[in-house]
Amino acid sequence: MDKILNNLGLCQRASGLISGEEMVLNAISSGQVCYIFLAKDASEASKKKILDKALFYKVEINEVYTSIELSHAIGKTNRMVIGIINKGFLKILKK
Repeated sequence: MDKILNNLGLCQRASGLISGEEMVLNAISSGQVCYIFLAKDASEASKKKILDKALFYKVEINEVYTSIELSHAIGKTNRMVIGIINKGFLKILKK
């Protein structure tokens, strides 16, 4: 597992992220999300919803990882989208 995925697990344990399409969409609208991990194997409908909302609210998106990689990193199952809500962790993830 690479460094970013390892740090995602740490971020999860520190309550620095949210996951799940509806939760992330709501958090984007309220300005809580500062960065998004979107699974490259997410459905086209899910991708469109997330990409449109992220573009409107100017939130950067990472589409490098699969849903299996993202899910495993945070210790959950079937996660297609993860929103980073802690700016301190975002600095760690982007190093």
